[in-house]
Amino acid sequence: MAVTHVTKAEFEKEVLQSDKPVLVDFWAAWCGPCQMAGPILEEIAEENDDIKVCKINVDEEQELAMEYKVSAIPAFYCFKNGQIAAQTVGLQSKEELLQMAQ
Repeated sequence: MAVTHVTKAEFEKEVLQSDKPVLVDFWAAWCGPCQMAGPILEEIAEENDDIKVCKINVDEEQELAMEYKVSAIPAFYCFKNGQIAAQTVGLQSKEELLQMAQ
């Protein structure tokens, strides 16, 4: 499955109502570590059908970033059953992100 780019309008359906864990990356185009995380997230999305991977651009979706108190990026949140199950900030390895989404 590919990485899904999510807006506020799609957030509830794509993330909160998902029947599988959702790994959300709050990112921005100008953020170097965010760019480095991109290929890692693509790999996770392609290799794991049981995890949904979404990206939210904080410059375009400031309201969502504020709602989830994102103060540094990249910020990774794992949602399960519509609730935050785990969160971390900063570039993470593939293994760390997979463990977070389990």
